[in-house]
Amino acid sequence: MENLTFNLSETPVSALNRYLHHEAPKGAARKILVTHPDGAHNIAVGLDCPVEVEIQGHAGYYAGGMNKHGKVVIKGSAGTGVGENMMSGVVHVRGFASNGAGASAHGGLLIIDGDAGLRCGISLKGGDIVVGGSVGSFSAFMAQAGRMVICGDAGDALGDSLYEAVLYVKGNIKSLGADARIEPLTEADIAAIAHLLQQAGLDHDPKDFKRVASKRELYHWNADANQEY
Repeated sequence: MENLTFNLSETPVSALNRYLHHEAPKGAARKILVTHPDGAHNIAVGLDCPVEVEIQGHAGYYAGGMNKHGKVVIKGSAGTGVGENMMSGVVHVRGFASNGAGASAHGGLLIIDGDAGLRCGISLKGGDIVVGGSVGSFSAFMAQAGRMVICGDAGDALGDSLYEAVLYVKGNIKSLGADARIEPLTEADIAAIAHLLQQAGLDHDPKDFKRVASKRELYHWNADANQEY
């Protein structure tokens, strides 16, 4: 098996994705190289086989979305919703990620070497996200399960309405969202952070991170709270 190249200045994204959906599962190529992506949307969405896709440049919206088993490496930055609704596999952004990175991810690992925009990990449902830089406001909003490691700072309302997801932040947190709180790190947390950092190829001391988790006060409606939490 050899590498196969799709030049998106000559070939439409639909042809690339059609190949990835129908031919790649047959093992026709070991690795797919995508050249001249030029910010095109929906690159390598819906992968359902253990193929590696290398995007050599910047990707637009929803790159690597709905990934299952595949590995998508973006050698540039990514637009809104990279790794959205991922089931398994790896999506690795070598640059920066825009809003909603890893939204609703059920599994797999999303790695962002640079910063991520607003709402990173919104409604996270079980995946892992490692951000080498900082994240914007409302990241991990309504995150239900999974883990996030943030090596930089976090914006306003981090972890608003958290459920069972756990966040680890090395830098400053501008503010915590409703029902989120900082808790002591455990040995299990330190081991988990070390493992995720190793997977992401990042070198930080796991003991320097803060654990953010849910107070669990929003699990049940409180009529006497007057919308104040």
